[in-house]
Order: sequence, then structure tokens, then C-alpha cells
Amino acid sequence: MNFIVGNQFAQISAKGDIEEDGKQYFWQQREVYNHIAPIVEARLARLARVKAKATVRPATSDDSDAASASLATKLIDAVSKENCLPNLIATANCWSEITGCCFFKIAWDPTKGRPASEDGRVKEGEVSISLCPPFEIFPEDIAITDIDRQASIIHARVFSVDEVKRIWGKTVEGEDVNVFSFDNAQIAGGMGYTASLPKLVSELKKDSVTVIEKYELPTEEHPNGRLITVAGNTLLYIGDLPYLNGEDGARTYPFARHTCLENLTGFFGSSVVERIIPIQRAYNSVKNRKHELMNRLALGVLAVEDGSCDTDALEEEGLPPGKILVYRQGSTPPTMLGTGQVPAEFAREEERLLNEFVMISGVSEVTTYSQVPSNIASGTAISMLIEQDDTRVSISADSLRECVKRIAKHILRLYKQFALIPRLKRVTGDNGEVEIASFSAGIIDSEDIVFDTVNDIEDTLSARRAMVYDLLKLGLFSDENGRLSSATKAKLFEILGFGNWEDGRNADDLHRKKAQKENIELIGGEVKPDVYDDHAIHIGEHIKLCVSSRCTNDPELRDRVAAHIASHTQLANLKVGVEELEKNFKEASNEQAE
Repeated sequence: MNFIVGNQFAQISAKGDIEEDGKQYFWQQREVYNHIAPIVEARLARLARVKAKATVRPATSDDSDAASASLATKLIDAVSKENCLPNLIATANCWSEITGCCFFKIAWDPTKGRPASEDGRVKEGEVSISLCPPFEIFPEDIAITDIDRQASIIHARVFSVDEVKRIWGKTVEGEDVNVFSFDNAQIAGGMGYTASLPKLVSELKKDSVTVIEKYELPTEEHPNGRLITVAGNTLLYIGDLPYLNGEDGARTYPFARHTCLENLTGFFGSSVVERIIPIQRAYNSVKNRKHELMNRLALGVLAVEDGSCDTDALEEEGLPPGKILVYRQGSTPPTMLGTGQVPAEFAREEERLLNEFVMISGVSEVTTYSQVPSNIASGTAISMLIEQDDTRVSISADSLRECVKRIAKHILRLYKQFALIPRLKRVTGDNGEVEIASFSAGIIDSEDIVFDTVNDIEDTLSARRAMVYDLLKLGLFSDENGRLSSATKAKLFEILGFGNWEDGRNADDLHRKKAQKENIELIGGEVKPDVYDDHAIHIGEHIKLCVSSRCTNDPELRDRVAAHIASHTQLANLKVGVEELEKNFKEASNEQAE
């Protein structure tokens, strides 16, 4: 973290503390030429293109499974927006790129959500997603990389005494706790000047306490696991693990881990910054020694015989043009010592170190400096450089997608555990409009759902548009008459990144949604069709339910759906008969008028 912010003269002492070395001489060059920061920024820009949005696919082709999958996707999207998950992911990328690892905590907050009582004190509860830096997580065995295989995990945070009283309702004794903070240090600069660099230091936080939450996996002694929460010397909570967030309803940790690079020998991942630090130190040393030699060439070094002249005045004024230099008669006048030239090896070593930055970080000049190397003029070679950069960053992107998948599973499993009564949720519909969804735990089935995320590192917007244009030319989106439906047009505009230009709320889509809603209502009881329904669309959707495995295994449901279809058919025939009568009446009126 110090190397990222610019304090690159920091080192770890034998005691494990971070120390900074000062200048050995006043003329010593100690400037920082930070190449780590733009490399990390370039990697973060690549990771920002990963649209880690989880979608849920139905386990079967039944309409009920499709509806459940669609609702699950909308719930995940709604919870992500409520908790500002994209912002949390951006911050998590920063933590993982610098420290190698970061964690998300997915918990159930009973103080959030809609009021569940008349006085408004009791709430329905909602999923809460928070970010945990690696400094807050302590695994039992640091050699185990899989978080689910850890026997126990500690989450330690610093709270003020008032926060502990508000959250847990207990009064604890405050103390001074060490926390991280930033400060300025004058450890850089050159000959005749100094420069301040930010550095990471430790400071005391008054009237606070460290809250330790220890999560233990289920054992024979504790079949449901155990959670112990301690603040200082006060026990705040002890009991079972609160969440059924594992596979097949098991209790596990409410954490999701995101790493920069996997470390096979440790729980915490490795960072690219850790690998670049030796190169950055060498580069700073080469540049500073080179500038010291250039200062000697520019200012010169005087050789003065002892007692031949006033050395104090010579030291203060130097040898400006037109200066009258008075020296003792018979002595040797001051002369400039030959300093030679800057060796060419400095330039070659500087070039080699720049190449090592690219080799170890995996970020080329095209990405870091937004310029093409001078020795490359081929467009194919430039494309290969960009592809290599994407390949190196894709390791971190895969870790991010797996982390988002785990978060999505935890979201659905928490709703499945706590949303026992029907509740309302504001979600985003298929057409980008805000809808109110009614759901309960019974219609959420997260165990038979596959999670997908969208990868935009390789699948860029321009590449996706080119692919869509090619498919349009081949006519793969057109119907048998060669025309595009309004729903297809709306989806294509969304894929191309232009938003939903076409009005998705056409009559056919609205009737189709109404019919799908009736399918869900038919499972619980009879539903009467309306006169204004588009009966052909409704009959088609109801037939899908009638031939599904749900109706095959439930004769009563099949009979209800068949009776509902018959009602639509009667209304459709009645509508055709009325239209025929109107047509005949108009023809008779025209004949009579003639």
C-alpha cells in the first residue's frame, strides 16, 4: 500500500514494522518514479469491464421453473442495486490488486426492509452486503486456500462504544485501538530540496473496542456450527451459525473471497504489486544515481588548495559568469575536476527494467501508457499485445465472477430462509421498467439453478455489435416472413448498447405476461378469463402449462387448465361471432343505402 501511494523507500524491519530510510547525504537524490500506480490503474480499468451480473437459468423447461428463475434473477439484481454492489466490486478490485485478497460479507439485516408491524419498529429484513478488507479476516489455518474448508474464521472490526451499544444493546468499556491512517513524510527530493510523500501509518482511535466474530463450522459437538461475538471482555452473542447458506441447506460462512492471483501455499492471494516492488526499487535507484551524475556534470566539482582563497564565499556563490576569483599569490588556482560522462549502461539498465515491468505485471505499453511501442508497426502485433494483456487479467476476472456467483447464491438462500411469508419487492422488469414482485421462500429454488455472469474483457461492445450485424445479415433473427418482431427489435437495441428504443410494452407482450401470471394463479385455484384477452396468445401459453410435467403429475391442475382453455375458446368463438354479425350488419346497411 505504501508503494502504491508513493512511499517507495519503505521497508519491513526485523520486528515486522514498516520503516523509512532518510537521506544519507544532503545532495542525495531520493525521488520516486512510480510505475506501479499506472500498472494497477490499467489492471483496474480492465477489471471494470467485467460486468459481473449474475443471471439464473431454469433447471427445466417448465413454465414454473422459468418463472422462478426469472424472479431469482430480478431479486439478485434488486439486492445488488440496493447495496451498491458495483461500487463495492470496484473497491474490492482495488483491495485485491494491492493486497492480493478481499472479502464480501453477505448477511441478513433485520433492521432493513418494509415495516412488518403497525408501529414500524419491526421490519421485514433485507440482505446486506458489505466489504471486508483482508486485515479484518483471520482464518484458523493460513495454509488452507478454500474458505469452506477452514474450521473457523474470525472477522475482527473496530467499533466505537456507542456503535456497540446501538447494534448489540450492551455497554462495553472503551480503549485506545490502533488503526491505519495516512500521513506525510519528507523522505524524498534531491539536491537542495525536499518532497513529502504520503505514507501509511498507525494511529490510535479513542473510546473504541475491537469486536471479534468467530464462525465455527458444524461439528459433532455443535451440529449447527457456532458463532461467538466478543467486544473486549464482554460476550455479545453465542449460538448457532445463523444462516442456511451452504449447499443442501447446510450452515457455512457468510463470506465470499476475491483474489488477484491464487496462492497455493496460503489463504490470502498474491498481488502483482508484490512482484513489482524489487523492480521498482531498482528503477528508482538507477534513475536517482543517473541524476546525481548529471548534477555533477552540470554543477562541477572544484579542487581548491587549502588557504588559497575564501572557500566560504566560493561555496555559497560558486563560479558564476564574470566572477572575479582572488587567490593567494604563489598558490594553485581552483580547478574543475573532470567528472566524465554518464555511462551508457545506465540507459541500458533503465530500458531493461522497463521491459521487466511489462513482463512481470502482464500489462504492456499499449495498456499502461496508451501508446504503441516504437518498434511495432503491425496491426496484428498490436492486437496480440492487447489480447495478451486481457489473458493475464482474466485470472483476476475469473476470481471476481466466481465471487459474484457465490454472492448470488447467498442472496437467494437468505431469502429462502427468511422470506417465509409473502412479501413485495421493487424489481426491474424485462423491459427495463420498475415492477413490484410478490414472492415468498416457497417459489425460490436456488439448489437447481445455474449461475452465469457476463465477461466484457474479451467480449467488447464493438465486437458484440459486429457479431449482431453479421447475424442480422444472415437473417437469423427474422421470422419465416423475413420480418423482425417488436420484441426482437427491443432486445437487439439492448444488446447493441442503445437502450430499449423500441417500446417493449406492446399488446402481445402484455397479453403474454398476463397469461403467464394466470398460469401461476391456476396452480392455486380457478381463474376466469377476461373478455378483452387476446385468446390466441393466452391459449398458447396455457397449453404449455397443460403439457408440462406439473400438469401430468397433477390431474386436478390439468383439469383446471383445460377448463380455463375451454373458457378462452368459448370467448374467442363468441368474439368471432360478434365480429361476423357486425360485418354482416355493415354489408346489409351499405346495400340498403345503395
